[in-house]
Amino acid sequence: MNTRDGGRAEAPQPAHPAQPAHPAGPKPRIPDCPLARTVEAVGPWWTLEILHEVFDGHTRFSSIRRNLATPADVLTDRIADLVARDLLTPEDGASSPDDPVYRPTGRGRALRPLILVMAAWGNHRLAPEERSLLLVDAATGVEADPVVVDSLTGRHLDNDGFVFARGPRASELIAARYPEIRRR
Repeated sequence: MNTRDGGRAEAPQPAHPAQPAHPAGPKPRIPDCPLARTVEAVGPWWTLEILHEVFDGHTRFSSIRRNLATPADVLTDRIADLVARDLLTPEDGASSPDDPVYRPTGRGRALRPLILVMAAWGNHRLAPEERSLLLVDAATGVEADPVVVDSLTGRHLDNDGFVFARGPRASELIAARYPEIRRR
């Protein structure tokens, strides 16, 4: 196959079953932005749904499929994508070939706080009696209200006292938008 400029174009390669091909989506405007990197790591909306199921203990393929009402071939592709992106891993020994068990990797587990905060954000706009799903302390049953805090001071980060500042490896785009704030 030839390209318009006379060069040879490579024939498309079939995707490996464990590593499905991703359609080229829009590239982040600022590639070194941590928010853009997070969005790229999370990927499609269903990533968080599948991880939520696994975090809730629904680790068998059949259980995930039943809870999400997803066709088997679609879920197989989606889980293969999560395995390829190192968010889930098949569990050796506990799985049957017909009903594999999946566990989150360290990278996948690191997304759990994001899921908890997103769910809490979704509930904050509802009256308590309108909420269909609550995060509660398993020992006491008391509803939890996840917040993001600074691990060193315990201070809540959702206020004007915390701002983004450029880091030591900031690109020109980041440096142009964010100040350098030195430690005091």
